[in-house]
Amino acid sequence: MFRLCLLILTPFTLALFASGSERPVSFIHDVMPHLQKAGCAAGNCHAKPEGQNNFKLSVFGYDPANDYHEIMRDDRGRRVFLAAPEESLLLKKATGSVPHEGGARIAKGSLPYQLIITWLQQGAPAKLADEATLLRVAVTPRESIYKKGQKQPLKVVATYSGGKTQDVTALTEFLSQDKEIAQVDEHGLVEVGSTSGEGVVLVRFMGHVDVARITVPADKLLPNDKYVQLPANNEVDRLVHARHQKLGLLPSETCTDEEFIRRASLDAIGLLPTPERAKAFLTDARPDKRDLYIRELLEHPNYADHWAVKWGDLIRPNPSRVGVKPVYLLDQWLREAFRQNMPYDEMVKQLLTAEGSTHEHGPVAIFRDKREAIDASAFVSQIFLGVRLDCAKCHHHPSEKWTQEDYYQLAAFFGQMGRKGQAISAPISGEPEYWWYSGKGQVQHPITEAVMVPKPPDGPEMPYVAGQDPRARLTDWMASSDNPFFAKAIVNRLWSEFLGRGIVDPVDDFRVSNPPTNPALLDWLAQDFIAHGYDLKHLIRTILSSRTYQLSAQPNEHNLTDTKNFSRSIKRRLSAEVLLDALGDLTGVRETFSGLPPGSRAVQTWNHKLDSTFLDAFGRPNASMECPCERERKSSVIQALHLMNSNDLQAKLNAKEGKISALVKSNLTEPQLVQEIYLAAYNRLPKADELQTALKFYNSPGTSRQTATEDLTWALINSAEFVFNH
Repeated sequence: MFRLCLLILTPFTLALFASGSERPVSFIHDVMPHLQKAGCAAGNCHAKPEGQNNFKLSVFGYDPANDYHEIMRDDRGRRVFLAAPEESLLLKKATGSVPHEGGARIAKGSLPYQLIITWLQQGAPAKLADEATLLRVAVTPRESIYKKGQKQPLKVVATYSGGKTQDVTALTEFLSQDKEIAQVDEHGLVEVGSTSGEGVVLVRFMGHVDVARITVPADKLLPNDKYVQLPANNEVDRLVHARHQKLGLLPSETCTDEEFIRRASLDAIGLLPTPERAKAFLTDARPDKRDLYIRELLEHPNYADHWAVKWGDLIRPNPSRVGVKPVYLLDQWLREAFRQNMPYDEMVKQLLTAEGSTHEHGPVAIFRDKREAIDASAFVSQIFLGVRLDCAKCHHHPSEKWTQEDYYQLAAFFGQMGRKGQAISAPISGEPEYWWYSGKGQVQHPITEAVMVPKPPDGPEMPYVAGQDPRARLTDWMASSDNPFFAKAIVNRLWSEFLGRGIVDPVDDFRVSNPPTNPALLDWLAQDFIAHGYDLKHLIRTILSSRTYQLSAQPNEHNLTDTKNFSRSIKRRLSAEVLLDALGDLTGVRETFSGLPPGSRAVQTWNHKLDSTFLDAFGRPNASMECPCERERKSSVIQALHLMNSNDLQAKLNAKEGKISALVKSNLTEPQLVQEIYLAAYNRLPKADELQTALKFYNSPGTSRQTATEDLTWALINSAEFVFNH
């Protein structure tokens, strides 16, 4: 999108030209902001990776030294003509005086035009003496409640070293991230739409960002007593209810016992409750039976396997790269960590400070995969801090404050690793490799070649100290109670597992321009997690015990369109391993996996090379791709067709030693048989109309008790109620 910058008024430029003074013009603070506002440093123009017509600027001005060199020195300095500034190619292109693919960007005689002329007349200095450094930008109003259709101008103020502030609204780029909530024009004028909810407007100036949060309540707010009457099982509910009241949302009713036992079991341990356990729970009259059931789940043997699979998705290396044995050892280490309920901070410390042989200690496989310090930087920040630093590897992050220095300073924690042995393993019989802290090595900035001092994002510098592994200092910083990322990242990740969406979403994308939907809830969960010694089971118990987790998926008139504020349960497709195990439990016929003992569950698989068409169809990630491997939660036509036409599923249904055949041979009446199948598949009894429909299977001409039972079970399996968790 091109725009003609006819007039850009800022206090700087007004003061410069209104008085006719010759104030020194700053390349960084005066010239580059105008070029950026004109779109010259945009990603579709001269800030493309390859530049445009042999002229390349940095994205958002993250590298002013290189930008200055491009303008003044590149291509033999042909872009500027200090003896006659008006004849400079820089201005002739920008004004359209000579052919320019981007068209006219700055009008002749305008303030930006005169500003650049003055800068050139002053000798085009790269930097002024005692030039202040831009520290941050702030937008006002930063958070406010708006009426539908309301208009509101935003103001952006930049703060510089020495305490100087400057109104830079006219030079700021504005972007609405929720256009259905509010639009914003290039001058910062917000126009609220006709949809209730919350949106974010991103403001960006010279590599610094801030956000304005736009809250648009429902047309009719509910009286306070509606929220006072809502039951709250713990602090989670109170914080969620406060958010709902602000937005005019009313949460759905609490889910039924039938929904709860199935939902909690599948979410916490990846298993369908047995019909016997479901019957016992449904007839249990104790008022605290849900809390008791949650505690029972967290002691189940399948708990460790279920969560090891989830963490394997995030950190499992490619076995073709590091070898099968290291991947297996890492998987077994994860399962044992969850069996012991190892505190999360200790678990991460052991992973990130691992040393030894890749054939003896599982966590060392991570370093065999992330061989270079610069690869470890992006991995550690995304998985354990919830921060995506990838962009900063090459340039300033487009919607955050992170720079290349941030990226390579984090990498420096891993810059003194020593290694010996075979580098890339043969798939099965490769040699071991040994990793250790060597006390030697460094990480350099790719542009300035400066040696990086270890420093975590938003943390203090931690210079190398002889004999001290910098990785241990990093993990100690992570576990400190005032760390802005570590605890929040894991509680947000687990919240997403149970509620279907993170408080920050995506879960590993914490940034100013992607704020949490409920900051108070995220803060409380993190502090409670720290206060309880980073106990993962405590965190899970807290979430599952909340009424928020136990809400029905059925919306009401007040939360029908809400998908971000947890006012109702979100239906989630079962993961590949959980669904395959559910089929095995329902039919009594387990899948067979090469290399695993007979009767093994799908959640015990540890390698994507263990052949399974079913797991691949339902989204098992391929570890040959770069982790973290997030699961695709949406259903697909392939999945539906697989369940409908799978020969393996049909073999499970008519297996002579399976549960279906056993039910058929039992003394159960046909209505009782239908009830057992419903309990096994849905953990509830059939409704009256469902029972009557099911019995028709047995009354159809040419069917036997066996085929009718198989058909009924097949129909239940191919329903959303079975494939999704409610």
